Amino acid sequence: MYKQKLCLALNPSYKIPYDEQIRLFKEAGFEGFAIDLSDRSANAAELAAIGKEEDLIILYLHAPFNKSDDMWAEGELGDEALAELLDCLETCSRLEIPAMVAHTFIGFDSDNIPTQIGVERYGALAIRAQELGVTLALENTEGEEYLDALMKNLGDIPSVGFCWDTGHELCYNYGKDLVALYGDKLAVTHINDNLGIRDFGGKITYIDDLHLLPFDGITDWASVAKRLVNCGFDKPLSFELTTRSKPGRHENDRYAEMPIESFVAEAYNRACRVASLVIKEREAQLK
Repeated sequence: MYKQKLCLALNPSYKIPYDEQIRLFKEAGFEGFAIDLSDRSANAAELAAIGKEEDLIILYLHAPFNKSDDMWAEGELGDEALAELLDCLETCSRLEIPAMVAHTFIGFDSDNIPTQIGVERYGALAIRAQELGVTLALENTEGEEYLDALMKNLGDIPSVGFCWDTGHELCYNYGKDLVALYGDKLAVTHINDNLGIRDFGGKITYIDDLHLLPFDGITDWASVAKRLVNCGFDKPLSFELTTRSKPGRHENDRYAEMPIESFVAEAYNRACRVASLVIKEREAQLK
């Protein structure tokens, strides 16, 4: 897009092979994509090669997150979790992917008390990222106390960055403006919409994490644009969207009913609308 590059993350919910997704993204207008190794079927090397053939940006690699809580625990499980993330960093370096997105925690029944061993493990990860020239982009998810502990203890390490998920902000972080806290470290975006926390009492649950198309939820997109510009973010905008509804919910069903070509075209339409707000805000602040 003129004045603003746009990327879309590969997603198994699109139900076509990843190589076809990459080419479809390019046809729709996206300038790049991201690889998610949470889906163990993804072959990062093959996908990176296709991206280079198509002259597309490979913006980041998303590390598996199912062991994120183990990173904070004593013992072998934590060591295994760290080894997995270190291996992902090596993959980024080998394939010349500039950033790795990592969750800092997974789960909803924890006391949310970060541990020293967890900080040390993420510290080792950050140091290795710096050695490899890869940005370690820590994402806002549930358990924001863990993100806060890492930013406070490791934020001075140049390789440590922030991945802002706009939907998670509403359903996991109670709408808290984490860009105000970590915007100077913003390295990657996961742009998507959301309907917030459904439970009246504020109980957080993973089924509220919808990853809707922008403008299909309650996000204040003018605020998103302003915050991106205020923190000086000038990298490609990356969108993380799904056509799969969470259990017992149906908000994404209409996406799944669309031909994938139509969904990706609509995703590009919405991405352009978000980008236009960012461009206008950027230009307004330059006047």
